[in-house]
Amino acid sequence: MNDRIFLSPPHMSGKEQDYIAEVFKSNYIAPLGAFVNRFEASVSAYTGAKHALATNTATAALHLALRVLGVGEGDYVLASTFTFIGSVSAILYQNASPVFVDSDESWNLSPSLLKEAILKVPKKPKALIVTHLYGQMAKMDEIMAVCREAGIVVIEDAAESLGATLHGRQSGTFGDMGVFSFNGNKILSTSGGGMLISDNRTWIEKAKFLSTQAKENCLHYEHREFGYNYRMSNVLAAIGVAQMEVLTERVGRRREIFDQYRNRMKMIEEIDFMPEIQNSRGNRWLSTLTLKHTDPQVLTHALDAENIESRPLWKPMHLQPLFKEALVFEDGTSEYFFHHGICLPSGSSMTPEAVEKVCNVVKKVLV
Repeated sequence: MNDRIFLSPPHMSGKEQDYIAEVFKSNYIAPLGAFVNRFEASVSAYTGAKHALATNTATAALHLALRVLGVGEGDYVLASTFTFIGSVSAILYQNASPVFVDSDESWNLSPSLLKEAILKVPKKPKALIVTHLYGQMAKMDEIMAVCREAGIVVIEDAAESLGATLHGRQSGTFGDMGVFSFNGNKILSTSGGGMLISDNRTWIEKAKFLSTQAKENCLHYEHREFGYNYRMSNVLAAIGVAQMEVLTERVGRRREIFDQYRNRMKMIEEIDFMPEIQNSRGNRWLSTLTLKHTDPQVLTHALDAENIESRPLWKPMHLQPLFKEALVFEDGTSEYFFHHGICLPSGSSMTPEAVEKVCNVVKKVLV
């Protein structure tokens, strides 16, 4: 059988094992160490954010952001509905209530529905978590204007969008805080991990304190409040340092793969690819599309028969049984995307021949 074409497998640079060997030589295997500092510094330098905190997951980073802001029971937190549950589960950790906002034609959060939600929520929301879906920038100019006018803190869920830009400015740096993911299938993978960034030193220092069990500055273990074991290990940070060195190449290759898909399938009227908003440059973490009439499961099964992995688009959070009681401001846009969409293999290690194989299956089904 032919080797399986995976959706988004890890793509190592070749330097990871060298850096891990340095970690073992130093014997700083446990959390913290020189490579954690180096990884944080590299993400700060790349994005332009003044401060960065490496965590064991992106969800942990989002949770820390909400803790720092004092979000708690009785509070409302606005969030993109068209996203992965890790974007919003931290709201529940804090016993707060999510308020879901639908997408617009960009596939990302709708500024007009956001404005409506702010006006109609029973009390002023504490924050907004806005997701940059599949590596594409949301309309941050409009979203920030709405939130600044309302006095709402913005947390960018940039888990999927490291390396994406709007007006040349990096994803994660428009809001008050930003979060990246380094999970196994992300554009930069440390096998697992996340990063919280902000220009606010006080917030990052508080998040760092909470992420290390909220231990007071004493010789013994003194605790005045509870924290978490949320820091990244030195071993995983070493992988991250090596991955950051090739991030620009990885973004470039993913964009090339998307261009190959678009150019080879542009004659298929059934297909609409996810757009890029004006003045933005997505990282094309995943190449995604919707089908006008064909059930995407038909295409999924055809691809799987050829040993090619694909995946439906995210099921909107307001359609999840877990959130059946949540407030939502929607117009059916994300529900349409969910029922009509599919993610194609997009790993930066894909060969042109593999891309061509995927295209041939798609053409066979749709043409």
